[in-house]
Amino acid sequence: MKERVANRFRQIVSGSPDGRPDWVKLIAHGEGVGLFGPGSAVWQVHGTVATLVGGIRALLLQAAHPAALTGVSQHSRYETDPLGRLAGTSRWLTITTFGSTEAIANEAARVNSMHDHVKGDFKSKSGEVKHYRAADPRYLLWVHCAFTDSFLTAHQAFGYPIDEGADAYVREWSQSAIGLGLTDAPQSVAELRATMEEFLVTDLTPSAATAEVVKFILKPPLGLPALMFYLVLAKSAISTLTPAQQKILGLKPVNRTWRWICARLLKLLSLALGKESPSQEVARERIARTSR
Repeated sequence: MKERVANRFRQIVSGSPDGRPDWVKLIAHGEGVGLFGPGSAVWQVHGTVATLVGGIRALLLQAAHPAALTGVSQHSRYETDPLGRLAGTSRWLTITTFGSTEAIANEAARVNSMHDHVKGDFKSKSGEVKHYRAADPRYLLWVHCAFTDSFLTAHQAFGYPIDEGADAYVREWSQSAIGLGLTDAPQSVAELRATMEEFLVTDLTPSAATAEVVKFILKPPLGLPALMFYLVLAKSAISTLTPAQQKILGLKPVNRTWRWICARLLKLLSLALGKESPSQEVARERIARTSR
């Protein structure tokens, strides 16, 4: 039973029941610790199952920006292959966290190539029709901040520690965006919060597609058991959003009891999955092999 649960979870997140899709092999390539390494705040934050809640929260937050929302609705495969999109996002996050600098550079090149095709027009908060490109620094900044804030918030919401401190996580993870073309990402929690607030005032607003995309994020086409587990994660993610963010996304506040339930489910999942993910194990093997 324990193994079935773990395998089903890995299948949903990575596309492979053993948690080792073909791209995990890329983490073994190259030399050294990569951008971060085992003692980093990034490894600590991204190495827990709280990233499940953080990932859903990040998708919701991205949808609060009309340009990001338009990009998802016009160019994403979220409707036809939601699990494939999730696995693709997991690939970038995992390789960037645990890969060598060579693997990270190759992954950034892959993502940049995809971003080249993501462009179009959107209606801004002021009502103007503007052009967007996924590679625009402003667009990249919002997506990066949504990810950073969400993974950090989820990690802290469930009581996981960050030995090096939250500022260290924000500063370290800013390096992940450089290969994508963003060189001025926030370097501290204070800077991150200020940037998020500035986006709230100037950019974030609901659009015609908000309700549809949010509904899909909160209820993807999963089997009943997986969907029930996902619902707990999603409710917990909503509980960590600010009232202003919830309002833009058309979401009602949820009871913090969901977070209590989620904490216990995540603990059970951690026991089923083991201390470290296959990606972390592969990264440690690479580091040990190349540091001899």
